[in-house]
Amino acid sequence: MKLRLAALAAVILLSACRHAGDITTDNGGGIYAVRTACPILGIPAGTGDVTLFNPPGSTDSTAIDVTASITDLRATCQDAGADVVSTATFTVIGLRRDAGPARQVVLPYFDVALRGGQSVAAKQIGQAVLNFAAGDIHSYTRVQATVRVNLAAATLPANVRAILTRPRKAGEADAAVDPMSDPAVQKAVANATFEQLIGFELTQDQLKYNVTR
Repeated sequence: MKLRLAALAAVILLSACRHAGDITTDNGGGIYAVRTACPILGIPAGTGDVTLFNPPGSTDSTAIDVTASITDLRATCQDAGADVVSTATFTVIGLRRDAGPARQVVLPYFDVALRGGQSVAAKQIGQAVLNFAAGDIHSYTRVQATVRVNLAAATLPANVRAILTRPRKAGEADAAVDPMSDPAVQKAVANATFEQLIGFELTQDQLKYNVTR
């Protein structure tokens, strides 16, 4: 996250698991943005929906059999000794074409801990089970997924925290210089930043359909 510094403003990035997004104006003024060790929750583009076709292999709109979407994604985060545990919950909503007999549809989903925006620290595959009642075209299920992140790995080094939290005053040479413009600081912040990503485990064809439809 890049924050442009204005005169008399300071950006504070903390590594404790506190309330992300808190704004405070103590310690002589300035802006303090709280950084959390908890993973950032999200759904990667193109993976929040899935479409099943009948017959398989067809992508014609008349062949759409079942569609499903991930919604109401939220997480709770807490310290657990040397780790930070993020527990995400989300709802999978399904719609089938034909209101036929009772039917069960199993949809695989992934739960990934991503470090620095590019390195997969952990990944697990789960199953969201949709049970369609006889004569009903709608179904939904509530799902829970958990990732565990090492607290030390998600904590900024002391020297980087010092750079980011150093008071800057108008008139100083670097008052308007964003400390995040330093490649070493950028790398340290990225390495200490984790994301918990949730989405459907799609085939290449399913992902292609999602991004081109």
